Amino acid sequence: MPDDAAARAAAEARAAAEEESAFSHAAVDPDATAAYGDDPDQVIDFYAPREALSPGGGLAPLVVVLHGGAWRAPYDRRHVTPFADFLARRGFAVANVEYRRGGVSVPGQGAAAGAGDVGPVAGRWPETFDDVAAAMDALPALVREFLPQADPRRMVVTGHSAGGHLALWAAARHLLPADAVWRIDRPAPLRGVVALAPIADFTVAEKLDVCGGACRQLLGGEEGFTARLPYADPALLLPTGIATTLVQGRADTVVPQAVAEAYADAAAKAGEVVGLTLLEDVGHFPLIDPAADACAVVAEEIAQLAW
Repeated sequence: MPDDAAARAAAEARAAAEEESAFSHAAVDPDATAAYGDDPDQVIDFYAPREALSPGGGLAPLVVVLHGGAWRAPYDRRHVTPFADFLARRGFAVANVEYRRGGVSVPGQGAAAGAGDVGPVAGRWPETFDDVAAAMDALPALVREFLPQADPRRMVVTGHSAGGHLALWAAARHLLPADAVWRIDRPAPLRGVVALAPIADFTVAEKLDVCGGACRQLLGGEEGFTARLPYADPALLLPTGIATTLVQGRADTVVPQAVAEAYADAAAKAGEVVGLTLLEDVGHFPLIDPAADACAVVAEEIAQLAW
């Protein structure tokens, strides 16, 4: 086998093993669940901290988790409940947000589809964005009621893959165009954002065909893509003024390193320093896998911003 073919085979085997490990954990039920809207997907699961982060105790920092899955319906918040529990066991209070995702099947556009495959479209415009905005706005009151152990003044938003995009977007709502219904008047009260292998630059992601054209689908297809980019692409919503760190595996073949680097470059051009933590020999899924060393790195990055 030629060297390049052998390398590809090894990379594919490693990626498959990483994905299998990440999805091998049993789902962890939350301590409480609250609705932020009337749709069944408009809910937030809450996980109380299992131990104090400091000897002095007191309220725990709040970590808001936005799950990935290319904004597609088959991937819901349940697959990141082991990650949410991992953070709770590290002393954080956790809010795991669900949101509406794409569910209409079309030819050739599955989550891992090739030509002729049938799969769900990525996201729902504008509902996916409606939900993330509504959840973030509702969180302070819901936390007071359902997660009194949390300190919403020390809130960090994290998200994986498509959820990393939503985390970056949630921190940039004050930079949205003036006619955007999701725009807020001032920066969100966040300590920071930790985006994990995020789909952070839609133009670069589309050039690389990330998740089978998921960004274009999210924005409504060919006609909507260009017009809606200013309302959806985090790389166009800078500088946020909010501390931001990207954590990226160098061996990620799902959302390649180039996407995170493009966002960091765009931030630098806008006069903002964005942290970029690159992990050697790490692919897409170890970042949310409690059994992987990369997940501990993620928790440390969150802790650095939360405190």
